[in-house]
Amino acid sequence: QVQLVESGGGSVQPGGSLRLSCAASGSTFSTSWMYWGRQAPAKGFEWISAINIAGSVTYYADSVKDRFTISRDNAKNMLFLQMASLRSEDTAVYYCVSSTSGGWDPRGPQSYDSRGQGTQVTVSS
Repeated sequence: QVQLVESGGGSVQPGGSLRLSCAASGSTFSTSWMYWGRQAPAKGFEWISAINIAGSVTYYADSVKDRFTISRDNAKNMLFLQMASLRSEDTAVYYCVSSTSGGWDPRGPQSYDSRGQGTQVTVSS
């Protein structure tokens, strides 16, 4: 099983950018699809992006499409989320998630194996 630790969150003004990182340890990172999800206050969990094992295919929720970019470095066991044109509605705790079952569905993967502790992103003027 993979252990996940997110970093890179913080406070930013609307229109700004942030890059989130997720460090993975364990033997299954290179055989897992990886995801970013987020949870805003008083809202449900939202799956926002996924990347396949090779890093060659990516998916995005409509809410972040064309603004966020997911990537991974299998040699370094790292997952990234480059966020641009941030909006107040992007304020949330962001989580990285691993799944050996894989696939993309806006409702999330059929199952997941690990989730990090999350990193707070606050977008405010």
